[in-house]
Amino acid sequence: MKLIGVRHVLTVVCFSALATLVGCSSKPRGPIPVEDRVAGQSSSRTAKAPAPQANPSTGAVSTPISMGASLPGSENAGKPGYYSVRPGDTLTKIALDHGQAWRDIAKWNGLDNPNVIEVDQVLRVAPLPVETKVAAAPKPAAAPPQQSPQPAPQAPSTSNNAEDGLTFAWPHSGQILAGFDEAKNKGLDFAGKAGDPVLAAADGKVVYAGSGLRGYGNLVILKHNNTYLTAYAHNQSLLVKEDQAVVKGQRIAEMGSSDADRVKLHFEIRKQGKPVDPSKFLPSRP
Repeated sequence: MKLIGVRHVLTVVCFSALATLVGCSSKPRGPIPVEDRVAGQSSSRTAKAPAPQANPSTGAVSTPISMGASLPGSENAGKPGYYSVRPGDTLTKIALDHGQAWRDIAKWNGLDNPNVIEVDQVLRVAPLPVETKVAAAPKPAAAPPQQSPQPAPQAPSTSNNAEDGLTFAWPHSGQILAGFDEAKNKGLDFAGKAGDPVLAAADGKVVYAGSGLRGYGNLVILKHNNTYLTAYAHNQSLLVKEDQAVVKGQRIAEMGSSDADRVKLHFEIRKQGKPVDPSKFLPSRP
């Protein structure tokens, strides 16, 4: 009896221990806690935008702008004297289309890198109006009338259009290959030989000398006053530099075929940035 009692007790103890083990194994085990050492950093970390890449053929650059960010100058969109950048624009093209020097536009808009502009960015493309106050001149004392001398007859202008004392001369003596067409050709195309001289059509200042404007090749742009620019395209070589002053008839380039299907000079006159027919501003050929 004593032996049976001991076995019974051992049996009960074993079953109790087994039940405890089964009960423990049936409870779901939670995940092992892991310390997150970067928690809170990912949400505050901002993805770095890729550096802007310039297109070597056009000079156009697209800089990614994060969503929700306002573009520079957006508050001036649609106002006179401002321009919203379009796809494919370069500062040189914008300047030519508005009759300005690209360096002036860069300065007016505080552009640290003039090669980096963004689509829909609003740029000021005209100088701010300057208010000038002119003091009223005192009226001269009455004097006895005098007979004024007859004005000398003015010499006939050598140009079809003389505005603000500005007259134009022919940039090349070659045959005209193509005339002005507002939709297809923004100027005159002259035939010639590689290396032929390209001449400044009027006194002015070089505001661009380079090859960053697609379709024009090696290009020179002269600014003559606040109204007129002239452009000379497809040159073989350029003989002037930006900011250089030139005089009418000065050799500024050599004719070539850069970005063209043949040797030729493409010549434009721009009035406040708009292409006009050069034949209406040039003198008659002998």
